Amino acid sequence: MDNRTDIRDFLTSRRARITPEQAGLFPGGRRRVAGLRREEVAVLAGVSTDWYTRLEKGHIAGVSEDVLDAVARALQLDEAERTYLFDLARAAKPTRVPQRRSKTQVRPRVQWMLDTVTTSAAFVANGRMDILAANTLGRALYSPVLDDPRWRSNIARFQFLDARARDFHPDWDGAANVTAALLRTEAGRDPHNKDLRELVGELSTVSDEFRTRWAAHNVRIHRTGVKQFRHPAIGTLDLVYHSLAVPTEDHGELSMTVYTAEPATPSEDALKLLASWAATNAASTVSDAPAPATDRT
Repeated sequence: MDNRTDIRDFLTSRRARITPEQAGLFPGGRRRVAGLRREEVAVLAGVSTDWYTRLEKGHIAGVSEDVLDAVARALQLDEAERTYLFDLARAAKPTRVPQRRSKTQVRPRVQWMLDTVTTSAAFVANGRMDILAANTLGRALYSPVLDDPRWRSNIARFQFLDARARDFHPDWDGAANVTAALLRTEAGRDPHNKDLRELVGELSTVSDEFRTRWAAHNVRIHRTGVKQFRHPAIGTLDLVYHSLAVPTEDHGELSMTVYTAEPATPSEDALKLLASWAATNAASTVSDAPAPATDRT
């Protein structure tokens, strides 16, 4: 992931989506592009055209926050896009930052916390969408991801590389858009993460669907919403989710996502059925385990 290329493509794509009318400008004459011209963004941001042109070519190091704010307003960036732009600017600073690996384990106390959640599905994931820990319902809900060793408990791999994902996510296109946008957001926040770069490279190589979405440079902040699943054992569930930050001792950050069902709905009944299914599977696993050896001497 090249910082200058990311800056150029991100700013160009944001500029292209805004018409002069949306920006409060008079379009005037024939236009080669539907979106704003560079000089129009420069006027809206209160900077020179030459200066904005350099910025759009990736020369962002040393640019003040006030100027970045002005560009963000001119391009009508939302919160996630503004954060991403500032992350790109931070990554462009000429400082030596060692490569990092994604956090792959959580402390026992995090699992204890998850286990106290008994009527909702909950899990903790890192920025590249590896599920690191989950409660019983969380493991049951995401069993298609967690039970197949090929995906290494990674939601993005399952999303783009497993044909079952199109059944698991009835709105597959929407879910795929969110997954790619979350990875793009994380790439801006943690540009020196080697594991994340490797995952993006893997998905870009083998999935046309991911490659197209990655090139769109869309970003997203994942906090709350409604998501529909079609679980292979239970059927359809419409669940509300909330995602919360889980700080770590090394000043990194994981996220905990909790899925709940609206009370007195078919989805609440389905979530209870999922809990029963999970308990039955757990009991079956225990009963199928070989009996411990006995000392016959």
